Amino acid sequence: MKLASLVNNLEYNEKRPTIQVLMETDAGKEIRIAFKEGQVMKEHKTPFPIVVEIFEGAIDFGVNGETHKLKKGDLIGLEGGVPHDLKALETSTVRLSLNKGDTAKRVEGVVNQ
Repeated sequence: MKLASLVNNLEYNEKRPTIQVLMETDAGKEIRIAFKEGQVMKEHKTPFPIVVEIFEGAIDFGVNGETHKLKKGDLIGLEGGVPHDLKALETSTVRLSLNKGDTAKRVEGVVNQ
């Protein structure tokens, strides 16, 4: 059994979103991304499918040049290779579900662009 929390030990970085791996299983990884209002993740692609949940707050989620306004409770799933970007409309907590073949280091690289 593994246990994690999207709300405990939540930390924000003043300059860029904060990435934290909450859990790794044989099936994949669960990552928390903490955004301060206005922070962005520039356009990028993933090599594998992902699922993104807006746990708290609101995000502009761009996919192939089209913006989707996502709010608390919304989920979006993407296949690998689809260009997307995120911008926090308010302070937000995002849960990212990664395929077991993907890495948190890749996600950190996107944040540090």
